[in-house]
Amino acid sequence: MSDIEIAQQATMKQIIPLAEQRLGLSPLQLDPYGHYKAKVSLDVMTELEDKPDGKLILVTAVSPTPAGEGKTTTTIGLSDALNRIGKKSMVCVREPSMGPCFGMKGGAAGGGYAQVVPMEDINLHFTGDLHAISAAHNLLSAMIDNHIHHGNSLNLDVRKITWGRVLDMNDRALRQINIGLGGTANGFPREDGFDIVVASEVMAILCLSSSLSELKQRLGNILIGYSVDGTARLAKDLKAHGAMTALLKEAIKPNLVQTLENNPAFVHGGPFANIAHGCNTVIATKMALKLSDYVVTEAGFGADLGAEKFIDIKCRKADIKPDIAVVVATVRALKYHGGVETKDLSTENLTALEQGMDNLKRHLSNMQDQFGLKCIVAINHFLQDTDAEIDLVKTTVEAYGAEAFIAKHWADGGAGAEELAHAVVASLNENTKSCQFLYEDDLPLVDKISAVANKIYGASDVTADRKVLAKIALFSETHAHVPVCMAKTPYSFSSDPSLRGAPQGHTLTIRDVRLSRGAEFLVVLCGDIMTMPGLPKQPASERIDISDGGEISGLF
Repeated sequence: MSDIEIAQQATMKQIIPLAEQRLGLSPLQLDPYGHYKAKVSLDVMTELEDKPDGKLILVTAVSPTPAGEGKTTTTIGLSDALNRIGKKSMVCVREPSMGPCFGMKGGAAGGGYAQVVPMEDINLHFTGDLHAISAAHNLLSAMIDNHIHHGNSLNLDVRKITWGRVLDMNDRALRQINIGLGGTANGFPREDGFDIVVASEVMAILCLSSSLSELKQRLGNILIGYSVDGTARLAKDLKAHGAMTALLKEAIKPNLVQTLENNPAFVHGGPFANIAHGCNTVIATKMALKLSDYVVTEAGFGADLGAEKFIDIKCRKADIKPDIAVVVATVRALKYHGGVETKDLSTENLTALEQGMDNLKRHLSNMQDQFGLKCIVAINHFLQDTDAEIDLVKTTVEAYGAEAFIAKHWADGGAGAEELAHAVVASLNENTKSCQFLYEDDLPLVDKISAVANKIYGASDVTADRKVLAKIALFSETHAHVPVCMAKTPYSFSSDPSLRGAPQGHTLTIRDVRLSRGAEFLVVLCGDIMTMPGLPKQPASERIDISDGGEISGLF
């Protein structure tokens, strides 16, 4: 059966009784959205303030490939497995963007028998969080142009407006546009452009804010552009942050759903890890740590992007740290990194597998040596995997100072990941290591960029033209303390997506930098990375349909 068929056959429990029985939440602490999903009141955090935190398990992965790695599936399967072996566990994952759902990647609710449900709702409009973020972002955009139209008392330089517009859809035609055409009644003509919603700074701010007041403060600090004399202008200068926060008052509340095995799950926030920080909300993670003994969360794409940002951005700002990392790998993905083409991945190839292990080795080395984390490798199992290939992965991982365990959660749900769950618990009980940051706050911005490029990506050099270097120097005068958010291809350690495996000694090219002043990080755009994706030649939307009875098909 397909993922959506499995999800549609699930027997879900009503969310309010589930929250009462499993989390000790009262109906008054929940705002239900139908029978199977609900928003959780932020007051819960105040009531649980003195309760000790559970253990935080970070799930990351090797560099993504067309073969798939199954990081979200493993995150959900591991949490289900922990519950099966008698532990109180919650899963925290991100909300999908509709752009990839209708594009090439598909949804982000897991797969097989390790999913969060209701799958169709989560992958489409869900509780409206992404729409609220889009509305808040575009309200600020509208207020900027309205301010200019009505006299421009802030003396904004229309050539230096840094705040664009967003849409939760892949649409390459909107990357660069002209607005204000059609005469004086329609404002002043100028260049503009759209990003996808999950790349919006409003999304990043929502995900990094621990309260409504912090959300409002951060929104007010958004950089919208510069005046003619070079003075930075902020959202609060337009008095936009109050209304923006009002639009987000429900979106900031964590979304409670369940897994196929009726275990509670938070699905909240959805920044991309290749163009943003790629983690679910701080609020959901912190709340889950109070409500359960184990929290399993994921960071987007490979460990070089998602895990690095999870630690250096989210953990730094939220004052949390993972207790262990689970690195997901598949035999198929490792063979791809060893040079095998997609059509041949089902054939045993130990030579290519051994070569492709370099990618896993680099990720493990980064997590263990650079961040000081204890690591376990989860081999996400495919039916075509041979015993010889599995043995090779396990033996090689042991040589790297870690252990690898087969996980069959896609086919068997939580039962298929029980061995992995036992290993994680045992490791947590024995672990004395403490997670560390890659760089300190007071390191110059250029050195923070070099630290990520050299230590994590294996680059020998970082290049940027004079204009980019000038922008970094400008931001360093007032925001040298912020972390860097590297925006690059997820498919390689380099900025070239065609370089598989673990390239070493390459040059990382910085195309541009953007200051996310409200989110408090510097976005570093590398290579040809796009902040508004396009649709492929045959988008997934062509396969999605709905019956006369309202049953959706083709969503994955």
